[in-house]
Amino acid sequence: MNRFILDANVLLYEPDCIFAYPDAHVIIPISVIEEIDRFKKEFNEVGRNARLVSQILDKIRMDGSLTEGIQLENGGLLSVFIMEETTVQLPAFINLAKSSNRVLAATMLIHRQYPDQTVLVTNDINLRVRVSALGIDVIAYEEKRPNLEKFYEGIATLKVDERKFQSLLASGEQITTTTDFHANQSVQVQSLESKESEVCRYHLENGKLSTIDRFPDGIWGIKSRNMEQEIALDLLMDESIHIVILAGKAGTGKTLLALAVALELMLSANRYQKILVSRPIFPMGRDMGYLPGDIEKKMEPWMQPIFDNLEFLSTNHSSPGSKTGGYQRLLDMGLVELEPLTYIRGRSIPHRFMIVDEAQNLTPHELKTIVTRVGAGTKLVLTGDPYQIDNPYVDAGSNGLSHVIEKFQNYSLSGHVNLIHGVRSRLAELASNVL
Repeated sequence: MNRFILDANVLLYEPDCIFAYPDAHVIIPISVIEEIDRFKKEFNEVGRNARLVSQILDKIRMDGSLTEGIQLENGGLLSVFIMEETTVQLPAFINLAKSSNRVLAATMLIHRQYPDQTVLVTNDINLRVRVSALGIDVIAYEEKRPNLEKFYEGIATLKVDERKFQSLLASGEQITTTTDFHANQSVQVQSLESKESEVCRYHLENGKLSTIDRFPDGIWGIKSRNMEQEIALDLLMDESIHIVILAGKAGTGKTLLALAVALELMLSANRYQKILVSRPIFPMGRDMGYLPGDIEKKMEPWMQPIFDNLEFLSTNHSSPGSKTGGYQRLLDMGLVELEPLTYIRGRSIPHRFMIVDEAQNLTPHELKTIVTRVGAGTKLVLTGDPYQIDNPYVDAGSNGLSHVIEKFQNYSLSGHVNLIHGVRSRLAELASNVL
């Protein structure tokens, strides 16, 4: 029977990982439980998971002795490993004052007894390196994580003969027998003969490809500069799509496009009552009381990138709102709301164009909380870069934005595109690519 030793960071990321190894022996060092105990009073996702781990272990312990091992319903065995430090013979470099070294020491002891069956499960990269250097098997916890090598970008390519291509251009749509496309996935249809191409969107309900809507005059003074931005505008302007995910590196125009469409649909088309904008106040869940003023004043430092984009859109000479008096008037009139995500739980948000910027810093549970707040008539736009993360508890594969992209790709209410080309400036594009 294989023995999987769980580190604290794995349990704090996914409490149910205890049940992820059927027919195996799952071992939790007592030092890991002590470390988790330090987080249980925090009012954020980590604190919630710490409390959940304690509840799971408390329920399991009713069935027997955790030190001897308790049989789980999945056929596995769970035990807590208690290390007697007075009898441990460890290398001099292992300082047991560090929590990661206590996990390493426990792993070494178990490995000595079961050399071919011991595996440490940890998301601590440095600990994985050290354990591997000692000749012990070690893995990262990958359960429920997207495969970044096959990261869904929202764009595919389809090559057809010239006859089918001309038929597509003439009618604006084409039935396809290909079942590899996802709902609302953009497809660049290319002619095999002429090499011409046309961008379409796949409609899951009828299996048709239809050419995307283009906006040659722009939206609120903003014109698309590349194919990905054309696709983004098509998804954002379609009221049948209730959630749009715009991923991409800094400077690709994610937030600017979302705000331009929001202003267009609220002020010109009267589809929405207000625009609601938020960004994670990192770390999410912490109080903002140390900042002076009311909620709007407290939010200002975090929302400045939003203000910059709103100011540009409000003063852009080609924009319909160039004479509206700037973004401050929109705020004063209550047409644009700033919402701290800290207080969103329990709300219902109807008839809003809702934008959550920098969504890659949210955990899957936090983003689920946000998405389930969406009420009737609300469109939600998530923007962010899965590879530019400030939250130490998530990474490119485990963050909420990547989670939503993977989970929603087969539902017609959702649309996604990955923006590639930087449009902020030549310098910003160069910095994103080479620094």
